[in-house]
Amino acid sequence: MPERERDRRIQDLGTLKAIAHPLRMNLYRALTIARTATASQLAGQVDEAVSLVSYHLRKLAEHGLIEEAEPQTTDGRERWWRPATDGVSIHDEDFSDAPEKAAAHTAASRLFFEQRADMYRRFLDERAHWGAAWNAASDSAEWLLKLTPDELTELSRRMYDLVREYEERGRAAVTAGDTGGRENVAVHTYAFPFRT
Repeated sequence: MPERERDRRIQDLGTLKAIAHPLRMNLYRALTIARTATASQLAGQVDEAVSLVSYHLRKLAEHGLIEEAEPQTTDGRERWWRPATDGVSIHDEDFSDAPEKAAAHTAASRLFFEQRADMYRRFLDERAHWGAAWNAASDSAEWLLKLTPDELTELSRRMYDLVREYEERGRAAVTAGDTGGRENVAVHTYAFPFRT
């Protein structure tokens, strides 16, 4: 299989609106974790009807965010999906040239933040069930720095590279059959200027 594109940069309003739908973003996230799945499998994860999930998967596919995958079973009725790339990225400068685009980018950013915050709230609510090792390994921190835009860009890139290194390590281990003790882990960072 050829090397997959990393972090497809979403630059058009149609694709941004396609992924900035609560159910579609949840489906995209679930498919990213599973790597391949059917609408039935994903419907069980997001607690929605298979027909609705199929509709939203087709919408994601129309915008090139997901694509059909090789069947994982011999059941020819099943349609398998996978992410079209290893991630997506959305940048402010691609949507700041028109009010409608800027508003859509802000709405999408708010949705992504709320979904990430919900993931963390769920972890906090379930913390007692994760055990001592996972609770000790989890992290929540805030650093208040004095930086220039260039320094913040450098910091973000270095953090991104480090997370990618661990992502590749985890995928390689799973591919090699080393799945013991591994769980899905979300890493969320936010870096932005503020004034007091």
